[in-house]
Amino acid sequence: MSGGLAKGFTVFYLKVGIDVGAEMEMVRTVREATGENTRIRLDANGAWAVNEAIRNIAQLDRYRIDFVEQPVLQDPITSMQEVRNHSQVALCANEGLWTTEDAYLRIKSRVADVFCFSPYWVGSLTQFQALSRTAHFEGLQICKHTHGELGIAAAAIHHVLLTLPNVAIGNQQTATMMQDDLLREDIPIAHSPYWGVPAGCGIGVDVDEEKLSRYHQIYRLHGQYLPYDPATLGKES
Repeated sequence: MSGGLAKGFTVFYLKVGIDVGAEMEMVRTVREATGENTRIRLDANGAWAVNEAIRNIAQLDRYRIDFVEQPVLQDPITSMQEVRNHSQVALCANEGLWTTEDAYLRIKSRVADVFCFSPYWVGSLTQFQALSRTAHFEGLQICKHTHGELGIAAAAIHHVLLTLPNVAIGNQQTATMMQDDLLREDIPIAHSPYWGVPAGCGIGVDVDEEKLSRYHQIYRLHGQYLPYDPATLGKES
């Protein structure tokens, strides 16, 4: 946490939904460590029932929560609507935005204040931009989700974000935790929370052809990397 503060990060995500007593203490510790001017966001991954979510969010907000992501399951959508109607803390929808139709339904149903999704869920950069604009017309914000995209996709998505009027401060990224990329030079968010306007031709990145060839051979040997598959996790060996 101190390392993140030293680099200038001001938004901190925490997972909750297992033990609210322990999580209260965790959030208190983070608030005291990061100060009053940072944003703390919580993600419950649908762990709570509606009544639990309403009660827990109210308790946790003593530490000034920016938003709570997916406090209840995505279906039925009336669950998120009910929590939102009874919460002074902003809600974020994440699960249930897997397709264009899913995302459009939830945006129009106003199940959340912020919608956290990405182009690789809804099929294309164009679809992501269109849905984000739809959220804007509804008076709602969007937050870019990440599953660990490489620099090429990150740069392309960043260009789209620069065209949108309703992007929440502090979009998700994992570039600071990645060991390598396919680019000759790291993207700015590999070392800093800020990117700015990309310079250079195209989308502003230069692919390292040698790395691309090497990782292509690894892909041919081992297949697609799946972040939630224990068999593909890195090992010391």
